[in-house]
Amino acid sequence: MSFVEPQTVDFYLTSPYSCSYLPIQQARSQVLVPGTIPLGSAYDLLIRHGFRRSGPHIYRPRCDHCQACIAVRLPMADFRPNRSQRRCQQMNADLQRRVLEPVFDAEHYALYRRYQSVRHGGCGMDADDSEAYQAFLVASPLRSRLLEWRLEGELVAVALIDLVESGLSAVYTFYSPDYPQRSLGTFAVLEEVELARKRNLSWLYLGYWIADSAKMAYKTRFRPIEAYRDGVWIAI
Repeated sequence: MSFVEPQTVDFYLTSPYSCSYLPIQQARSQVLVPGTIPLGSAYDLLIRHGFRRSGPHIYRPRCDHCQACIAVRLPMADFRPNRSQRRCQQMNADLQRRVLEPVFDAEHYALYRRYQSVRHGGCGMDADDSEAYQAFLVASPLRSRLLEWRLEGELVAVALIDLVESGLSAVYTFYSPDYPQRSLGTFAVLEEVELARKRNLSWLYLGYWIADSAKMAYKTRFRPIEAYRDGVWIAI
């Protein structure tokens, strides 16, 4: 199956809305109309052309006056953790990981609410009820998995990943704010790298990166990393 250019598939352009990462900007998104094409292998082609999934929506940024959102991915053949990332792995070697089907879990939801209130209070997601949470992180039109990590039985981190033909897509991660020294967000990415390699996959897709957003700075600490610009993936 070859990639179908966006203009030959049904998409719609959202109305402008406040950007979550650059407050002075108005954002817009190009969104795939549900049911336009079968997903599965089609999503692998879409993600390789800069698209992303959020809940049931497949989209990519299409802002009127800004092109700051850049899709990024890690090449599994070349990625090597740096010294700080190796220390992170060693520090978290005592965590137990499980790979689960994406189903609602009240313990996951409680950790999600706590994470949002501490890390992103006032952004709106800290008020998500269980239905909004399930629509965002449980209901999936793709092959998805939940990863959870526990410390002596205590739930400390959860990540949602999508399984695509060429790689893994890191959809969202949340974790306990009680262990800042463990760098659990970094550790989750390193664990996703391990899973991708075990499956002999080529890429770990990390979503969008914005150079001027402190929240996204961690993504370019993983090297080498590639960015999707002007229709091609290039090393940055």
